Amino acid sequence: MFEVIAWDKKTNARLGVLNLPHGKVQTPVFMPVATRAAVKTLSPDELKILGSQIILSNAYHLFLRPGLGIIKKAGGLHDFMSWDKPILTDSGGFQVFSLSEQLKVTGEGVEFSSPVDGSKQILTPKKVVEIQEVLGSDIAMVLDQPVGYPSDEDKAAMAVKRTSYWADLSMRAKNRKDQYLFGIVQGGTYKNLRKKSSEELVAMDFPGYAIGGLSVGEPLDLMHKIASYTADLLPKDKPRYLMGLGSPQDILKAISYGIDMFDCVLPTRMARNGAVFTSKGKLNIKNAKHASDFSPLDNHDCYTCKRFSRAYLRHIYLSNEILAHRLLTIHNLAYILDLVEKAQKAIRLGKLDKLIKET
Repeated sequence: MFEVIAWDKKTNARLGVLNLPHGKVQTPVFMPVATRAAVKTLSPDELKILGSQIILSNAYHLFLRPGLGIIKKAGGLHDFMSWDKPILTDSGGFQVFSLSEQLKVTGEGVEFSSPVDGSKQILTPKKVVEIQEVLGSDIAMVLDQPVGYPSDEDKAAMAVKRTSYWADLSMRAKNRKDQYLFGIVQGGTYKNLRKKSSEELVAMDFPGYAIGGLSVGEPLDLMHKIASYTADLLPKDKPRYLMGLGSPQDILKAISYGIDMFDCVLPTRMARNGAVFTSKGKLNIKNAKHASDFSPLDNHDCYTCKRFSRAYLRHIYLSNEILAHRLLTIHNLAYILDLVEKAQKAIRLGKLDKLIKET
């Protein structure tokens, strides 16, 4: 399923290949987020043009709307959204704990009120696996219990215990042979709990492992410290996925820790708010100084930079034209995907440290 093909000489970064039912994925890789089976403002064909190898959808949201019956009738998530490349589905554990106001958590699962229609819903580890098997994603995630920041150690320890128990139940519930199930390491910002969680999940022999519960409000240096520490605890011959990390500099640093997979809504969310990544830092297109600036957003080989000026983009953004959101999203995703591709080349040449310093 996963093969490491090269290691960086100066860091823990590596090049790899994920062999998935819907195709091969070169790692390190960034996965654009299609939470509800759509990357906001873009079509599947546009994602392919940008170089997207794999996208992420959310089992929790798709379970609530449109519901499994609709997607099953469509032939699965790939056919439903007309995407023939790999898909990773998140279990929705983070969304359950962050979006639902009233929760009842037991050893067997989570009971909550649907934010769609207020109906009572129960998610168990087994049910989450069954949902993702109906969706037919290439990679599925176990149900886990994340904790926010700050969180006291006792609460984080209980979440680790429950996450490990649910992971075991998830493994036992798995039936589909053409889908890989990943475990999720929890433990908050406590190294001893991260170690405990990693050891328990590694003993279950998942084909891949995610690092969850980071980028939830903790200081940036602490996030990096815990991410690097946890990555070292995970098997070298299996993929490592850091959930919810999206800034260019942070992704490159995490790649240097030996982490292979990333996702985040940041590139699309920033675009909808008029902000973009550039080689000189973040740029806000709403600023008045761009009103008569006819240069591109950046010296970048994306459709947006090749065709449109800052002045035009500012004009259509302030005019509430949907095209502005589309063009800024194209730029941001192109920037991130291109940066990760540069990281792949840098790893092969043993120059990732240089790329990190220059970015």
